[in-house]
Amino acid sequence: MIPIAERWFETRRIDDDITLLWEPHVIPLMRCNIWHVRGSTRDLVIDTGMGIASLTEAAKTLFGKAVTAVATHTHADHIGSHHEFEHTLVHAAEADNLARPSEAGTLLYADFSQDELIKIRVAGYEIDSDLITALPHPGYDLRSYRIHPARVTEIVEDGDVVDIGNRRFEILHLPGHSPGSMGLWEAASGTLFSGDALYDGPLLDELDHSDIPAYVRTMKRLRELPVNVVHAGHDPSFGRERLVELCDAYLAQRA
Repeated sequence: MIPIAERWFETRRIDDDITLLWEPHVIPLMRCNIWHVRGSTRDLVIDTGMGIASLTEAAKTLFGKAVTAVATHTHADHIGSHHEFEHTLVHAAEADNLARPSEAGTLLYADFSQDELIKIRVAGYEIDSDLITALPHPGYDLRSYRIHPARVTEIVEDGDVVDIGNRRFEILHLPGHSPGSMGLWEAASGTLFSGDALYDGPLLDELDHSDIPAYVRTMKRLRELPVNVVHAGHDPSFGRERLVELCDAYLAQRA
């Protein structure tokens, strides 16, 4: 019998401005890093997880001012709670999918095709059961899960700037994993929020809308970035030395 979670989200304070939230009862394949960045005039929430439980309710003590929900891309594990926010930000290439999701999403292992399962396992993820290991509340039906349409209020392109008062982030278009994958780069601190363009785990570049040649170009671009820290879409944060290792490993395989 699947247990009931005491709480759905866990949080860890990274520094005075940045807090990491995650969903511990979601399997690793779909367990997105949710980043809250405090600004002097506006806060950012970079990706919003699966949307199984309310993010705004769970994190209401963090959200002290107006919040922009950023979608580094529009896969289900990154936009599940975007519909809870009045202001959203997404790359132009995936704005339509945030407003009108092309897939409803699922938590059920049985809904994955054999082709999808093979690609996931070849990439390095094990998946042999449903996508959550606990229920958010009694009576929750896994079959009721849906990705909800979200309002799109800000559409960005490469080179645009996101200004939250005391911090400014440049939008980097980083396609390959998905057409509109993007990162947020703060040159002043050497901080990169990379989404799923780069993280310290198995990268997925054979999805239906992935583009390996574009991913190669993205890796070459990232390798030259003078980062101090990468806060990624999955797995732990890392520094420039690890960034170079990850980029080189991908380029050795795909370039």
